[in-house]
Amino acid sequence: MDLANYVPSAFTGLMKNASELITFAYDVPFARAVVFGVPIGGHLFVEGLLLVVIIFLLSQKSYKPPKRPLTTKEIDELCDEWVPESLIPTVTEEMKKEVPVLLSAAGTHTIINGKEVVNFASANYLGLMGHEKLLDSCTSSLEKYGVGSCGPRQFYGTIDVHLDCETRIAEFLGTPDSILYSYGLSTMFSAIPAFCKKGDIIVVDEGVHWGIQNGLYLSRSTIVYFKHNDMQSLQSTLVKVTQDNKRAKKLRRYIVVEAVYQNSGQIAPLDEIIQLKEKYKFRVLLDESNSFGVLGKSGRGLTEHYDVPVDKIDIITAAMGHALASEGGFCTGSHRVVDHQRLSSSGYVFSASLPPYLASAAIAAIDVIEENPQLITKLRDNSKLLSTGLLGIKGLELANDIMSPLVFLRLKNSTGSLKSDLQVLEDLADRVLKEHSVFVTTSKRSFVDKCNLPVGIRIYVSAAHTESDLQKVCESLKSVAASLFTD
Repeated sequence: MDLANYVPSAFTGLMKNASELITFAYDVPFARAVVFGVPIGGHLFVEGLLLVVIIFLLSQKSYKPPKRPLTTKEIDELCDEWVPESLIPTVTEEMKKEVPVLLSAAGTHTIINGKEVVNFASANYLGLMGHEKLLDSCTSSLEKYGVGSCGPRQFYGTIDVHLDCETRIAEFLGTPDSILYSYGLSTMFSAIPAFCKKGDIIVVDEGVHWGIQNGLYLSRSTIVYFKHNDMQSLQSTLVKVTQDNKRAKKLRRYIVVEAVYQNSGQIAPLDEIIQLKEKYKFRVLLDESNSFGVLGKSGRGLTEHYDVPVDKIDIITAAMGHALASEGGFCTGSHRVVDHQRLSSSGYVFSASLPPYLASAAIAAIDVIEENPQLITKLRDNSKLLSTGLLGIKGLELANDIMSPLVFLRLKNSTGSLKSDLQVLEDLADRVLKEHSVFVTTSKRSFVDKCNLPVGIRIYVSAAHTESDLQKVCESLKSVAASLFTD
């Protein structure tokens, strides 16, 4: 920085001379100077000079640009010079070759690179995306409330439709109360740290999705993993935790599982988990993102699927972007569970509230589910049909339960490297898309994902898929797998 811009030129000369004097004084240990006829040591003279300089600088007014409005000419010049930048980069031909360009990613059929394909990459389980009743509710909500307040719920973000949606979800599941979150993934990694603190013990399935993993990290609790969906491993882990830790009985203890696992498509055996929970005195946090509106006779999730009273589960969370064809998430349970989150859950306290039209869409989706129970039956039939049709596929094996709408195919024989396994699966998915116009995806992981399960092909079944759609994906995968795998 040039000091000449901020101090008088005369003082600049003084600083230059002082600099030379400082160098001389410290280079010659016994140099002496005479000030007002009094001989003093060189270092004392330098320190005194520095003190004078500091006092002078502190007494100077800070530089401020002249306060005057811009002239019309200056404003016009600035406007002429300004070139707006695009929020997203221009799509080049090379990018089109590397990444499929989708026109719509939600329906059972979509357009990729100008070609219609059958879509099995969207968790639109009940086919409610674009449903007339949901669209009408969104339109009415937009006309009444606009797009939202962009403020947190506890400040000025709560609108009556949020409270209606929370009440509707609680009534549907048979719980005392529920709480809405504005982002589905943040629901779990906000709810976990709200209840689990440093020193608490969390026993968790090793195959949980990234949102749960992030919540575990943020909680700073003691994390103990058990083998994926293995109840013997869970029991031995609970025994070890309670016996080895003398303070365990005095600590808060939790079991964290998913109803339908995002990374395998397997369904958690809730009846056995509840028995172990009650035997060893643990609380259960259950994520029902892939089972809410899916499992059970009326779509009430894993508790209905196993005929377990919902009050046996301490905390239930779910994303609303799957079966409800909306966005956001919710947590449901007792009044104490919900009220605690309204004061201590970061995703609720510090995030802008869910746009009202999405809350209205969620309410409308629950109404559609109750009015059309055949959607649940159709989804269940489609799930069984697809899983059965993929049995015996060359080089691959089914990892999911036959009742699961999330079909998961993994390699029978690993290449020995996670990266190589993923490349093989991506090649398979690319060929199925290009050669047969069927869109499926691989279970990619980020570098922060600590899931210990193998990667695979993830296929989302929808009640809106026709029998021909299911037959097409089975034949396509079998055809490409037969040419890709030698054994």
